[in-house]
Amino acid sequence: MTIGTEHEFSINDSRFTPLPVSDRILRAICGRNASEILFGDVKLGKELQKTVIELVPRSPAEDLVSLETRLVRGLNKFNHIFEDQYTLLGLGMHPTACPDEVPVWDHDESEYYAAYDRLFNIRQHGWLNIQALQVNLSYKNDRELVALYNRIRCLIPYLVAVTASSPVVEGRLTGSCDNRLLFYRSNQKEIPLICNDLIPEKIRTVAEYRAMQEVVFRNLRAHDAAILCEEWVNSGGLIIRFSRKCLEIKALDEQESICSDMAVCAFVRALLRCRMLPVATDRDALLELTKTVIRSGTADIRPDLERLYGYALRHATEDELHYLPIIHDRIVQGSLAEQMTMRIRDEGELLPVLQDLAGCLRNNRPYSRQ
Repeated sequence: MTIGTEHEFSINDSRFTPLPVSDRILRAICGRNASEILFGDVKLGKELQKTVIELVPRSPAEDLVSLETRLVRGLNKFNHIFEDQYTLLGLGMHPTACPDEVPVWDHDESEYYAAYDRLFNIRQHGWLNIQALQVNLSYKNDRELVALYNRIRCLIPYLVAVTASSPVVEGRLTGSCDNRLLFYRSNQKEIPLICNDLIPEKIRTVAEYRAMQEVVFRNLRAHDAAILCEEWVNSGGLIIRFSRKCLEIKALDEQESICSDMAVCAFVRALLRCRMLPVATDRDALLELTKTVIRSGTADIRPDLERLYGYALRHATEDELHYLPIIHDRIVQGSLAEQMTMRIRDEGELLPVLQDLAGCLRNNRPYSRQ
C-alpha cells in the first residue's frame, strides 16, 4: 500500500498574524501566477484562503521515512528562501485568524469558490480557517477498496482524538479540542450529504458509493452548481478518489511537525493490517463518539486508544515502529490540543506556545510538554 500526504500550513509574520500571500510566494518562485508548482522533492500549492500554503510530495511513497525525508527537504528549501519573511505554522486552525479578514484565492479556479460561496457562504470558520492533514492510501482493486473503506470509517473517531490540534479560535480557548471539525462538519449544512457529519455509511460495493455520490450531484445540479459535480466535492471524513486510485482521509487536523504527521500515518497503516479491531461499526455509535472526541480529544477514550495502540504495535513494520511512540505520547499526555490547552491555561499566554510550535515545524520536532 503506497501512501501520500497533503499538508496545509498557515503563513505568518513573526507575531503570527496570518499573511494573505500564497499567490505572492508561488509567483516569486516560478515567475507567474500559478496554483501549484514543482519545488524540488515536493509541490507547493494554493488553498481556498490566501493565508495557507499546501505542501505535498511529488509522488506517493512505499515507506514513511522516504516520505518524511522528501517533505522535510521541501520545508527546509522553503525556509531557506523565505525565513526572513514568513513563519509557517501547522495546527488544524489558525489560532487568531478572523474569517472576515482572510482573502479568498482570486486567480485560476475562482469560479469554483464563487459557486461554493453562493451556496454556503464561505466567509466563516470551517471554510477560511481550516488546515488539514490528508492521508491518501492506495488500493489494488474494488474488493480491497471496499474492505479498506469500511475499516477506516470505524477508525475516524480515534484518529480525530489523537490528531485534535485546534483548541483556540480567534485567540481564545473554546473548551473544544477540535474546533476545525466543529465548524467543518456543518459548513455545508444546506446540502448535508456532502459532508455527511464526517462518518460515511458502510458500503458493500463501489456501486453503492457511486450511487450516494450521484445523490450529491443531483442536489448540486438542483442548486445550479453543476460545476462542483466532481469526486472531490465529497468532504466527509473519508472519501474515494477514483482518479488517483486512493482513499483520502480528510478528518485529521494538521499536526505541528512532519514527523508527527508521519506518526499518524504509521498508526493508520498498522491498524489497517488488523482484520478485527475492538471498535464500533454502527454509524450512530461512531457519530456519538466523534462528537465526544471533538470536544475532549483523547481524555474520554484513553483506555480504548491504549488498546488500539497495542494492536498497532503488533502489526507495525519496522519503518512504522520508529514513529509510533509519538502517538503513544499523544494518548498518554493528550492530543496536541489538550497539551496546548494546559500550557495556555498555566501560562496565560498564547504567543510563546505558537513560537514553540512553529519551531517544531521548522526543526521537524514533535511537541511534548514532558
